[in-house]
Amino acid sequence: MENIQAPNSVHEEEKNKEEAPTFSRRSFLKNTGIAFVLLFALGGAGAVVKGKTLLRPPGGQDEEALLAKCLKCDRCRSVCPTSVISPATLTAGIVAARTPAMDFRRGYCDFCNKCVEVCPTGALASFHPDTVRIGKAAVQRDICMAWVKGGCTICAEKCPYDAISLDEHRRPVVNEEKCNGCGVCEYECPVLILRSYIGGRDRGITVKPVDSAPPQVSLVKMINSLAGQGGISDA
Repeated sequence: MENIQAPNSVHEEEKNKEEAPTFSRRSFLKNTGIAFVLLFALGGAGAVVKGKTLLRPPGGQDEEALLAKCLKCDRCRSVCPTSVISPATLTAGIVAARTPAMDFRRGYCDFCNKCVEVCPTGALASFHPDTVRIGKAAVQRDICMAWVKGGCTICAEKCPYDAISLDEHRRPVVNEEKCNGCGVCEYECPVLILRSYIGGRDRGITVKPVDSAPPQVSLVKMINSLAGQGGISDA
């Protein structure tokens, strides 16, 4: 019968350590960069980088500057008195995820400037309340109670900037020159209560981005953002 010798556990352990793969921060970033390059080559980058156009708090309308400076610290969201600021989700793209976005189902903007005051990096810059524009309100005629059945004038009554008037049939019409996208109309719209049977989350009037084109973000800026303002140059 063949003699089987027990392996030297100490030497075996050292050998296993030598053979085991090691993962450094450099190799991780290298592999991640390769993965992104492959993603671009295969045409899947659009879903990761572009995302959807977001409604930003006042002072955050320069999308490129906001993405470059935002630390995703949530201070703006925490200080917002109306709770309208929410963290963007992954549907906005990896770079924009968790940056501040406006959700007018939760609140509205009164341009109090508190979010700008607490922003530590200037991602939300100073703005003039008379000229800043978050977005533009748009009536959803297939959902709006006044356009479908009549009788509701709440958005026109609540608008603090007189940007919504009523036509000859008492249906809301938005004056885009006056609308600054404060979101009061969307927040106050009662259609999901009055027409609860229609389902969905959209209200009879919603604030849309002024520019509907999704932002273009370079691969370098995306990697720098993910690495925490890292030191890769665009040059």
